[in-house]
Amino acid sequence: MSAAATTGPATAFDAGGPYSLAQTLGIIGRGPGDRTITLSPGGAWLAFNTPDGPATLGITHHGGELLVRCWGPGSEHALAGAPALLGLNDDWSGFDDPAFAASLPHRVREARRRHPALRLPSTGRVVDALVPAILEQKVTSLEAHRGYATLLRKFGSPAPGAGLHPDIPPGLLVAPTPAQWAAVPSWEWHKAGVGPQRSATVQRMLRSASGLERLARLTAEEAGRKMQAIPGIGMWTAAEATQRTHGDADQVAVGDYHLAAYVGWALAGRPVDDAGMLKLLEPWRGQRQRVVRMLQLSGFRKPAFGPRMAIQDHRRH
Repeated sequence: MSAAATTGPATAFDAGGPYSLAQTLGIIGRGPGDRTITLSPGGAWLAFNTPDGPATLGITHHGGELLVRCWGPGSEHALAGAPALLGLNDDWSGFDDPAFAASLPHRVREARRRHPALRLPSTGRVVDALVPAILEQKVTSLEAHRGYATLLRKFGSPAPGAGLHPDIPPGLLVAPTPAQWAAVPSWEWHKAGVGPQRSATVQRMLRSASGLERLARLTAEEAGRKMQAIPGIGMWTAAEATQRTHGDADQVAVGDYHLAAYVGWALAGRPVDDAGMLKLLEPWRGQRQRVVRMLQLSGFRKPAFGPRMAIQDHRRH
């Protein structure tokens, strides 16, 4: 095979200002075992399905330029979606407007000053966002990430170009298609530590996969509302998905085991419940997710006490 055949088409994009691949794309991966994305100081690698087939994207950042190379039958589709994926369409002007910025807590303003390179990515891939989000319902992140990684290793596919181009990380995977997820036997979910309630929700979701993918064309609010029409998908799961699929600047993961208390300590010096968190964030409606992301980048840590969620092993039941 010729050298040219191992190299995908390359396109350069102007970052349009400060830019961080790690901060921008870091939200897409679901735990350290997620082999569909690899981030390094020099770039990023992602593999995913498109309507035209799987694709691998290799992204490097040099100065103000992002260079994107593609492999696989889905290359053209993936390249067309690269600006949104990279957060290049993400508009922070309202957040950075002096009048709005003046209303923000000092901790948030300072975090924004120190981290101007964060963008909110829009993958447009609804099923890819919903599967791991459903697996994270009502269990620890460690348990959910372990189960998702196990299923990816067993049922994912090698990334296009893997083994042909020396830069593509070994083990980079494409997640199963909706049809492939639907064909995973019940005992494999069980062996991966995924309880029957969550695996059943995934299967219900997959029966609407084609319609769900069309939600990428709607606003984040509309898409999140329609996702919740599927039994087992609530506000938390929808928010977790739209933050990634739509670069949702506003929706907050209501129902998260830790988030409400974290936001309460950061903004009010005390723990609050979900209703209290939404009340604290209400002055910045429309930008609430940006506020939360800045709090997380501020380095603030809430006091470490209280009960921890126990890890459940559904494989023994």
